[in-house]
Amino acid sequence: MSTAQRHADDELGRRTIGAVTWRLVPFLLLLYIVAWLDRVNVSFAALQMNDALGFSASIYGFGAGVFFVGYALCEIPSNLILARVGARRWIARIMLTWGVLAVAMMFVRTASSFYLLRFLLGIAEAGFLPGIIYYLSHWFPAEQRARAVSMFMIGIPLAIVVGGPVAGVLLGMDGLMGLAGWQWLFLLEGAPAIVLGVVVWLLLPDSPSDARWLTDEQRGWLKTRIEAEQATATSRHAVGLKQALLHPTVWLLALIMFACQTGSYGLSLWVPQIIKGLSGLNNFEVGLVSALPYFAAAIGMVLIGMSSDRTGERFFHIAVPSMVAAIGFTASAYLTSPIPAMLALTIAAIGDLGSRGPFWSLPGRFLASNASAAGIALINTVGSIGGFVGPYAVGLVKDATGSYAGGLLMLAALLVVGAIATLWMRSSPVLAEPRVAGAPIASRPTP
Repeated sequence: MSTAQRHADDELGRRTIGAVTWRLVPFLLLLYIVAWLDRVNVSFAALQMNDALGFSASIYGFGAGVFFVGYALCEIPSNLILARVGARRWIARIMLTWGVLAVAMMFVRTASSFYLLRFLLGIAEAGFLPGIIYYLSHWFPAEQRARAVSMFMIGIPLAIVVGGPVAGVLLGMDGLMGLAGWQWLFLLEGAPAIVLGVVVWLLLPDSPSDARWLTDEQRGWLKTRIEAEQATATSRHAVGLKQALLHPTVWLLALIMFACQTGSYGLSLWVPQIIKGLSGLNNFEVGLVSALPYFAAAIGMVLIGMSSDRTGERFFHIAVPSMVAAIGFTASAYLTSPIPAMLALTIAAIGDLGSRGPFWSLPGRFLASNASAAGIALINTVGSIGGFVGPYAVGLVKDATGSYAGGLLMLAALLVVGAIATLWMRSSPVLAEPRVAGAPIASRPTP
């Protein structure tokens, strides 16, 4: 390829990735904010609901975490169905069913109904995150994927940045039209998923071939690049569907994601109650303060993802944030003064969530097609078990000791394990940076 042709291809790549980024990522980010809000808004509802229904810390922790049992059970089959029927249909189905169940949480009256609805909500939402990761792998070449995933996954912290203050307002509607504040919270935060499910059905393109907002030249460039990367991954490693589910590197990635998710949900599903215990603030103030660690985490996720894409390095961009999170959790276990404790929780949130973009760029290095859908789903399934372990363990320790310290130290220990496993994984031959024959280094999107 001549220099002029290479420059022309780079310019086409920049324009194509720029168009894809600004057309898809903000919308997918909105979907993920709503998804995360509906799975963690129970942490804010608990500020009223636990007293109103007589739930102990362990009952709440089990109910908050059992979501992930249903999620884990259905994750792999859901993602395989998505790969078969297309992202638009299946993501719309996921959103419609989880929206209905999220609204139904307002009818919880007993521990049993709490457990059941959270379990069913997990089943309904299963496949959403790995489905989006799989979907993005068909739109972004490997060199831009960490940034794209990071931009999408800032929905995790932004859900709490937005959801905390909104939850404080909704809890303040206590008694309006005969409904408790926590019931208003579930009703008004579950409804957007139903509306957006319809929008997904009508507007989300399944693949670049369906994107009318790309030119023929841009569609051709993107299709050629993605197909070449998938062919390279297949020819280098020839990992099929069954092999993906048994591959040791997939399981090592799953272990790392388990550690990260245990920390993430162990914090996010308890942070309003931790803050209330530290500060004695009212529910609205707790909602506002709860947003601060996650506002910082949103910035950290984008910056770490950009750094990882710029340098091409993934492993230290996972391991170092994980160790930082472990330090934050450890400090928060021993600090009782509100401001230092909040600073420690903020450090924990930045570190734990900051690894997500670099992490999710790794499976595409050696998995393609249905093997990619299955492998990503398996990794997220094992990670989802951490979503059960983290909140439940923190609740059990709180009931047993009267303190959150032991639970926070457990989260720190798991993140250290995840960081060590990441560094050990650097020697895996299947995760060596792939190169597509004849392809230049892809350009980065411009605003």
